[in-house]
Amino acid sequence: MSTGTVKVPIPKELKDIFNVGEDEIGKEALKSIAIELYREGKISMGKAVEIAGVSKIELMGILREKQVPLQYSEEDLEEDLKALG
Repeated sequence: MSTGTVKVPIPKELKDIFNVGEDEIGKEALKSIAIELYREGKISMGKAVEIAGVSKIELMGILREKQVPLQYSEEDLEEDLKALG
């Protein structure tokens, strides 16, 4: 993934909503963005994992908690097959 820096003002009140310290707000915001994009079908599971910065298993647990249905695409299958070697 190509990364760059984009400065977005994030209200400090989000630390209470996310229940994290101020230094973790950005990471939690990225998780939320990845989950929503995945929910909308705009990105694959692999891309959501990449954006959220978590493992596939961890993301699947988060999706289950948030009651987001899994969207298992051909791309996901190919990634899983590559991982199995």
